[in-house]
Amino acid sequence: MSIETIARRYSTALADAVIASGEAPTVKTELSELGKLFGESSDLRAVFANPAINHQSKERVLEGLIAKAKPTKTTGNFLKVLLQNGRLAEIGEINERFAQVLEERSGMVAAIVTSARELPADEKSSIEKNLEQLTGKKISVRYETDPDLIGGVVTRIGSTVYDGSVKTKLENLREQLVNG
Repeated sequence: MSIETIARRYSTALADAVIASGEAPTVKTELSELGKLFGESSDLRAVFANPAINHQSKERVLEGLIAKAKPTKTTGNFLKVLLQNGRLAEIGEINERFAQVLEERSGMVAAIVTSARELPADEKSSIEKNLEQLTGKKISVRYETDPDLIGGVVTRIGSTVYDGSVKTKLENLREQLVNG
């Protein structure tokens, strides 16, 4: 089973639970902080990903983390479920998908706009307005820069990519010239 499928299943189930209980913002924040901790600690990731380390040892490590972080009962239980099913090492991907599910259910869509240079505020506003018209939903945009694009922008909304970069246009033109 792919990581994407796993992340979707766990994040959807968690979203169902926290939206019903009203804990969504709290759980999202707690999981984000714990996800950062896992992302920054290669030792922590190695412990939970290593099949040679017995389950009881992993439970003790997780209990220690929960005791120090003091998350809500929902977050603690979710972490225990991930450990029980051997999925705690995928917490980063699950967190990303969980945030997307919460945004989708609130009528928002996340987008990543990559440009060759930092965009001025008026261009950002125009892009956001166009994306909202395109999707029919509110857009939460994260801006990134990549000098290799030369110019233009690449927009990713979920698994859909809108590539208006000069780099891609030049590559397409080169292919057309080579292939006739």
